[in-house]
Amino acid sequence: MEKILFDTDIGSDIDDAVCLAYLLKQPECDLLGITTVTGEPEKRAMMASALCKIAGKENVPIYPGVATPILTKTCQPNAGQAARLSNWDHDKTFPEGEAIEFLRRTIRQHPNEVTLLAVGPMTNLALLFSVDPEIPRLLKQLVLMCGVFTYKMSWGTLLTEWNALNDPYATKIVYDAPVCSIRSIGIDVTSKVVMNRDDVTASFTADIMKPVLDFAGVWFEGSESITFHDPLAATTIFNNDICRYERGDVSVETESNIGLNGLTRFTAAAEGKNEVATEVDAQLFFDHYFEIVNR
Repeated sequence: MEKILFDTDIGSDIDDAVCLAYLLKQPECDLLGITTVTGEPEKRAMMASALCKIAGKENVPIYPGVATPILTKTCQPNAGQAARLSNWDHDKTFPEGEAIEFLRRTIRQHPNEVTLLAVGPMTNLALLFSVDPEIPRLLKQLVLMCGVFTYKMSWGTLLTEWNALNDPYATKIVYDAPVCSIRSIGIDVTSKVVMNRDDVTASFTADIMKPVLDFAGVWFEGSESITFHDPLAATTIFNNDICRYERGDVSVETESNIGLNGLTRFTAAAEGKNEVATEVDAQLFFDHYFEIVNR
C-alpha cells in the first residue's frame, strides 16, 4: 500500500475531482488525508467530502488550507464547481487553520513512508517546508502536477504552467527543498491525455464518477474536453510504465521582468533529485485509469 497525502485545488479545473475519484478507488492507495489550497478552500474541502462519501470513505481527514499565494494575488479566487454541491451529501465544517500542522504531523508519524501528491498551487507545501525544514527529508517522495519541461512554443515563446504561475514563490521553495525524490508531471506531457465531452459522458458511469460528472457540467460550460493533468500524476505512483522520465535539476523563475514568474527550467543531470516526465503512453493511462475507477 502507498501512503498518500493529497493536496488539491479541486473545484477549478475538473481534473482534480477526476484524480480524487481514482485515489479513492485505487486498492493500493492508503489515503491518509486531503488538504485544499487557493481561493475558497472550505468549498473545495466540501467537494472532496462529497466524493469521499460516495466512495464510502467518510473517515478520510480533510483540511482546508491556505486561500492566498505568497506575495502575489490569487488567479483563481473561486471554486466554481462548488455550485453543484447541493446535489450531493457532504460535510460542511472542517478544522480551521490546521492544514499545515496536519501535513506536518502525519509525515512525522510515518517517516520516509509518505508520498505527497500535490496538484494545485504549491502554497501549502511551501509553508509546510518553511515551518518544519526537516519535513522534505522525511518524505518518501514528492509527486507534482506542475511545470513545463520539454518544449517551447514553435516561435520560441517560453511557457508557464498554471500551478507554478499561481504561486511562483511557493513553487520555488518546493523545488529548492531537500526532498530526496521529486517527480514532476508537466503540462507538456499531461496535455496529451484528453477526452471530449461525449466520451466523458459515456465513460464516467461508475458511482464514484457521478458527482464528478455533475461537477464537470460546470467545467463544460467553458470547455468541450477534459485534460487529465492531475490523474496522470496520480497514476504514475502506482504504474511506473505510464510515463517515461529524465533525471535532472529544476529551477523556478521568481524575479522575471518580462512576466515569466513561475517559469520552470530543467537541466538534465544523472544525479539530479528531480525526475520529470518526458513522454506518456496515453492508451496505457486511460486503460489503467478506467480499470481502477470502474472496479
